Amino acid sequence: MKTLHYTLISLLTVSLISCKKDGKTNESPKDSLTAKKDSVAIPEIHKEYYGVYTGDFAGMEKVVDDVDGTEYEENFYKKISIKINRITKDSVYGQSIVNGNQRPVRGVFNETSKSFVLDEPGNDKTDGRFEVKLNGDSLTGKWNAFNKKAVKAPLKSLKLIKKDFVYNPNFMLDPDSNLVDWNNPKDFVEKYTDSDGKTESYTTSKNRVASDAVFKLNASKQKLSEKDIKNLRKLDMEIIKNSVFARHGYSFKKETYRDFFEQTDWYIPVSNNVDNELSPLEKDNVALLNRFIKYAEDKYDSFGR
Repeated sequence: MKTLHYTLISLLTVSLISCKKDGKTNESPKDSLTAKKDSVAIPEIHKEYYGVYTGDFAGMEKVVDDVDGTEYEENFYKKISIKINRITKDSVYGQSIVNGNQRPVRGVFNETSKSFVLDEPGNDKTDGRFEVKLNGDSLTGKWNAFNKKAVKAPLKSLKLIKKDFVYNPNFMLDPDSNLVDWNNPKDFVEKYTDSDGKTESYTTSKNRVASDAVFKLNASKQKLSEKDIKNLRKLDMEIIKNSVFARHGYSFKKETYRDFFEQTDWYIPVSNNVDNELSPLEKDNVALLNRFIKYAEDKYDSFGR
C-alpha cells in the first residue's frame, strides 16, 4: 500500500509540473523580475523638449591687470550645451557640457511655468544649479555655483537655442574665421638697429597663426597622404585633425580649439569622447596627422588685441 501511495504522489507531482510548463506558468526568476520592472516603469512625458540646447554662458569674472595689479570685473562668454535626455512626472535627466567638462544633471520640470531646475552632482568644484525656462525653442535663465568661492564667476546667465546635432563630413571652418591662436603666445627676443648703427634687444610676444590650408584639406572626406601635409604648419595640422572630432560633436577642453570651432554655426559640443564614432578613413587620417604634428613647427606673428 505504501508503495502504491508514493507512486501516486510522484505521478501527481510530475503531472502538475508538466501542466505548469504547458500553460507557461512556470516562469523563471528572471522573467518575473523583468515583467515586474516593466509593469512599474515610469512613463516619459514632454518628449518634444528632448534634445540639445546650446549658446552663451556668461558671467562677470575678476581680472587682475598684468601691469599694475589692479583688480576689475569683466564679462566673459563661454559656449555651453544642455542636453535633456528624459522627463518624467517627478524627474528630469540630462547633462551639461562646457569647457570640455561633461556633467550629469538631474532635477524637476514645472509644467505650469515650463521651467527646469537642474542640479549637477556637487562633487566637483565647478558644479552648480541651473534654473532655466522654456520659450519655444529657447532656454534662458541662470546658473549658481554651489561653491561660490571656488569659481571666478559664481553666477552666470544662459541664452540657449535648441539645435539638432548632425554629423556632416562636409563641415569646415568658416572662410572668415580668425586663424590666430590667442591662447598660447610665445616671447621672442629680437634686435633693432637704428640709423646710427646702435643695436638694441627687446622682447616681443607673438601668436601662432594657421594658413589657408585648413580650408582646403578635409580629413573626414579625403584620404590624406604624407605629401598633402608634410609642409604644413603645426597649427594647420592640429586644426585639420580636430575638425574631425568637432564634426562628431566633441567637447574640447583646450580653449584654442574651442575658439576656432565656436566661430562656426554648426559646431555643437555633445560628448567628451567620440572615438568610437570616427570612420576608418578618419582614424587613418588622424593617425597620420599625429605622426607629423609631433615634429612640425609653428608660424608665429605679432598681432594687436
